[in-house]
Amino acid sequence: MDVNLFDFDLPEELIAQTPLLDREASRLMVLHKESGNVEHKQFPDVLDYLQEGDCLVLNETKVMPARLFGVKEDTGAQIEVLLLQQEEQDVWETLVKPAKRVKEGTIILFGDGRLKAECVGSSDQGGRKLKFQYDGIFYEILDQLGEMPLPPYIKEKLEDKDRYQTVFAKEIGSAAAPTAGLHFTKELLAKVQEKGVKLAFITLHVGLGTFRPVSVESIEEHDMHSEYYYMSDETAKLLNETKANGGRIITVGTTSTRTVETIATANNGKFEGSSGWTSIFIFPGYKFMGIDGMITNFHLPKSTLIMLISALAGREPVLSAYKEAVDQRYRFFSFGDAMLIL
Repeated sequence: MDVNLFDFDLPEELIAQTPLLDREASRLMVLHKESGNVEHKQFPDVLDYLQEGDCLVLNETKVMPARLFGVKEDTGAQIEVLLLQQEEQDVWETLVKPAKRVKEGTIILFGDGRLKAECVGSSDQGGRKLKFQYDGIFYEILDQLGEMPLPPYIKEKLEDKDRYQTVFAKEIGSAAAPTAGLHFTKELLAKVQEKGVKLAFITLHVGLGTFRPVSVESIEEHDMHSEYYYMSDETAKLLNETKANGGRIITVGTTSTRTVETIATANNGKFEGSSGWTSIFIFPGYKFMGIDGMITNFHLPKSTLIMLISALAGREPVLSAYKEAVDQRYRFFSFGDAMLIL
């Protein structure tokens, strides 16, 4: 399938650069997957589409302030480091700029030397393995020295880094936020539960591969990045009960969707508590075994994310809805508006 089938025109001014002051103030486009019809709502109206007995699946991963700025110990040259994932105790896979200045054995200092890293290996495209040295608790030091790793299409500085976290974020480990969840407040989630809708939590630590463009012409040749996921026995039980009782499983975000589908496809449509690494790539032709609907943001042209929602709602209805979103001046991407697909 040609990657250009998932392209669309997007004016740059529609890429949201800052979050709205009120999380619930986003607009909501409702896309009905059977008919292809769309409705234009506000995000709190999502309550009107959720029913007693449904289950909303939320990704409780927490974004690390994973961007660090340091200097080479020997020359004082400035180095930018982006933490991707932990490989073993104090050894991280990272992206480094400028990569050519960081060879094996290079020492980088952060925060007047409170945090130190030695390059112990390298990979393609600026990838470096760094082993960190410090006194104290690593994540506390990271919280003090690091910055949020905003996507490359966001040029504005984020004033409040909590706005790039969901209100239910708990398990630290992501290099990017599960942005569909940013629209929820604790008050709105309480109203969801008051309707008799269950909340289920999973974890998928989002890697920066989520922003990587598909660089091959045929999407079947795309090498999907791998991300760590976890589903508890309690969540698996809740999802199985929802299915058995005729309720709908509605995921919040593509990350929750990929986790639910990874486990459902491995267990013939059932759920079991499990953890591991998933590189599941969902595009048109995929048969969904876990979810019935999803809440998501508006995604990049030719991205794996727009391919995923096209698998759920159909490529032509999705592109038609996106054209309408552009015409109606919806806000796109991480800090943008939301779409509900049912």
